[in-house]
Amino acid sequence: MNQDRKVCWDENGETCCAHWHSESAAPPPKRVVAVDDAIKADAAYRLACEGTALLWRGDFHNARLLLQALARRTERSLAKGRVAEDSPAAAFHRQRLAQSQRARTLGMLLIPFEADHGVPLRRAPDVRQACLEAFGPMEEPYLASLRDLLGAVGAHEWRKKGVEIAALGARIHPHYGVFSPVRGEYLDLVAKAPLPSLDLAFDIGTGTGVLAAILARRGVARVVATDLNPRALACARENIARLGLSEQVEVVAADLFPPGRAPLILCNPPWVPARPKSPLEQAVYDPDSAMLRGFLAGLGEHLSPEGEGWLILSDIAERLGLRSREALQGMFAEAGLEVVARLDTRPTHRRAADRDDPLHAARAAEVTSLWRLRRR
Repeated sequence: MNQDRKVCWDENGETCCAHWHSESAAPPPKRVVAVDDAIKADAAYRLACEGTALLWRGDFHNARLLLQALARRTERSLAKGRVAEDSPAAAFHRQRLAQSQRARTLGMLLIPFEADHGVPLRRAPDVRQACLEAFGPMEEPYLASLRDLLGAVGAHEWRKKGVEIAALGARIHPHYGVFSPVRGEYLDLVAKAPLPSLDLAFDIGTGTGVLAAILARRGVARVVATDLNPRALACARENIARLGLSEQVEVVAADLFPPGRAPLILCNPPWVPARPKSPLEQAVYDPDSAMLRGFLAGLGEHLSPEGEGWLILSDIAERLGLRSREALQGMFAEAGLEVVARLDTRPTHRRAADRDDPLHAARAAEVTSLWRLRRR
């Protein structure tokens, strides 16, 4: 989930080296210069755009201000390059490229860390617990981007506070690197769809465990929740235990399906068939719809007779021209599945109403569906 290598630089007439840590799997910067509060934002932006990383030695809060200044300059630069797109797909790919450029530029502002994740800068907060949760234990000092640090701190706060889930009447606490269930519309679909059985269900790719918890709260006697991501497995187990559902829900490591058959098998795969640019994007982007295809291909042999597979999928990929409805239905047919029914809902998140979003038209028209599938 991360990349640890050496990064070296010259400082005060000496060559210094430290471990390089990147949660986005970014390679170590080839050029690093030590800077402090005296550097101007324009000069810092120019160096970052040239590929020179800035190792911060000044006041921590001033580093955050500099990052904000770099972000403003990056947005202005990207805005100048925006053009009218010929298609939603072109707009999507241009936005992805812009996001990548923005991440690369802002990732050039680096922070030093001690082996215990302490930050040896003036007015630096105590981020040791947040970094331990996100990065894991370290054996020696290292460098990482300020953006990675702020992401770890933000995730730590989300983990402490949790996300209120109306369908559960409780909070789910996401861990760093595990997709947070902030879009409640698809959770409501799972809470309302007619259950084919109360005996057993499989939740494929459980993430935080939220869907397994909803099924358990609806009265399903036993739920087997699977995932391959160690962070997701730990997160789901913690949430299930916190909700007092450990007797009903078993969280296991598996590549999609656990052994056996079930009368209900549920999956909420990544919705967009595109290549993730970092490990943290794998919950959103699914190259060539690999997880979707794997779920559909194996569903029939794992369903009990008359059982149902529930596929939760947004049509955003269709509206962006990345996958057609005909292609999706072709996957159903190829897997020997038929559609029993479909429950639809519209998005309620803020981005659907953001007219400044380059993908606004697609997001505003988006429909999220729960497809009820059976073997033919």
